[in-house]
Amino acid sequence: MNYPKKVIIGDITVRDGFQHEEKFIPTEAKLWVAEQLILAGVKHLEITNYGNPKGMPQFKDADPLMKSIRNSKAIQHLLPDVKLTTVTIREKAIERAIQAKKDGYGPDRILLMVSTSESHHSTNSGLSLADYWKMAEEWVPKAREAGLKVNGTVSTIWGCPLEGPTEMTKAIEFAKKWLDIGATDVEHADHDGSASPDRVYRYYSMLLDEFGSPDKHIVHFHTTRGWGLANVLAALQAGMTNYESTLGGIGGQPANFVDGVPVSGTGKYYYKDPNIVGLVSTEDMVVMMDEMGIDTGLDIDKILATGNMVERIVGRRLRSESIKNGRIPKYMKN
Repeated sequence: MNYPKKVIIGDITVRDGFQHEEKFIPTEAKLWVAEQLILAGVKHLEITNYGNPKGMPQFKDADPLMKSIRNSKAIQHLLPDVKLTTVTIREKAIERAIQAKKDGYGPDRILLMVSTSESHHSTNSGLSLADYWKMAEEWVPKAREAGLKVNGTVSTIWGCPLEGPTEMTKAIEFAKKWLDIGATDVEHADHDGSASPDRVYRYYSMLLDEFGSPDKHIVHFHTTRGWGLANVLAALQAGMTNYESTLGGIGGQPANFVDGVPVSGTGKYYYKDPNIVGLVSTEDMVVMMDEMGIDTGLDIDKILATGNMVERIVGRRLRSESIKNGRIPKYMKN
């Protein structure tokens, strides 16, 4: 079995994980989780979404949270080597990120997203794909000029929850387009658990045939049907080296019901049970990789302890086996 011996793990719990919760996660809790992840060695984190908080109340504290992280004494010495990302799907959000950057507390990186499925894309962004690409071609250079790195995400690579099967080669074309207009890296996302390991291996093999190096490409899996780690293994075997995940495997579509109040979110849920969706678990992935001899650069015990606390923050048992079972012992007990 061939796979990389060293990988980069980005954690997106504070943004993608908590956006799924139907109760507002306190700013102080988000800050604590971000601090613990950074202290554990995570250097790539998604923190918040700069979109309109009216429809997504989990992000109503975007600016205070960013300021708190920038001012945190616990991690000040580590922040120069850490990349903080905010999601900026549309123009006003990008403008907001640029201004926050100018004001000294903004993100290091922003994220824009297209889906290969037209219906999924329009639901997420409110624009057609053609109009979104025009917008991106105008705003990606503006963000770069302001000193921001830009991630271009490609979604629904292996299937769409609204339309069904999609064509994988279209995602390769979209990845090329992102880099052509100035994106610094590309996330390749399975946003509803449609990917199966055989097609994951085929897609990332196609990707590396096209681009040669995995350095600018990020693997993002949901584990709705329980295939998350199998897909990670397939991506490893294809040669991918950059992954992202969430503590406890939480996350997914933004909640459309928060603290007892219906909100727009991104519309009707496209899953049947909110407790069995989400991303690959950071804890399970890093424990598996550690056992395989893959260097993640992370303090795995601290990751597990933080995952245990996230269960208390959200108030339920999460989808990580390693949170409770821990690492495999390396030595015999006396």
